[in-house]
Amino acid sequence: MSRINNAFKNQKTFIGFITGGDPGVDKSVEFILEMERAGADIIEIGIPFSDPIAEGEVIQAANIRALNSGTTVHKIFGLVRKVREKSEIPLVLLTYLNPVYHMGYQNFFEQCRSSGVDGIIIPDLPFEESREVGEVAEKYGVDLISLIAPTSKERIEMISRESRGFLYVVSSMGVTGVRSEIETDIETIVREIRKTSDIPVAIGFGISTQEQAAKFASVADGVIVGSAIVRIIAEHGEDAGQYIYEYVRGIKAVL
Repeated sequence: MSRINNAFKNQKTFIGFITGGDPGVDKSVEFILEMERAGADIIEIGIPFSDPIAEGEVIQAANIRALNSGTTVHKIFGLVRKVREKSEIPLVLLTYLNPVYHMGYQNFFEQCRSSGVDGIIIPDLPFEESREVGEVAEKYGVDLISLIAPTSKERIEMISRESRGFLYVVSSMGVTGVRSEIETDIETIVREIRKTSDIPVAIGFGISTQEQAAKFASVADGVIVGSAIVRIIAEHGEDAGQYIYEYVRGIKAVL
């Protein structure tokens, strides 16, 4: 059983996101270990990119900070290796297709395997066009994690049946970011997924409060929190570790 599968076993799973290299690679390692210490079950690491089209202003700004600090794709793999020296927590990369294509699929996923990456999310890769990437990812033991949006209704069965790792259900239309209210009918989406597959379902985009986390964990297998954590880093910079720990511990406590 993979590390991702184990993370969903007999519990509600917390997935925390950071942008790798914000404010620096060594600090990202520290923040990941603090999240794990606080109870996080999976860590999602964003590879900084100049045009992160699925991201709101909080994570856009984090991408800029990370790029300005000199973070590259190769340094992200170095970050993963540093985490692997101390932890076996499942690690999932979030990246856009351009860096993967530019590096070459074989080379990219070989680096994923050798560094210790468990999964990958590529928001701008349509599911219908994902087979080529998915085959290479599978060859190197990396789960290509699919997204289901509120508009995916007629595609839910197809995506659920062929997905790997877990399904990332997008809670709201638009880009990432903290939302005071999430009105999407998540229960119906999850119910449709369950008709086809028993793959774990995690809900993300906009979740930031304990109340929201508890609500969505009650209908899914886990929740994903990104912008709220990245905002803590923006506010506290290199001193963010203790604040991330306290925040993650509070969310995990209600799951």
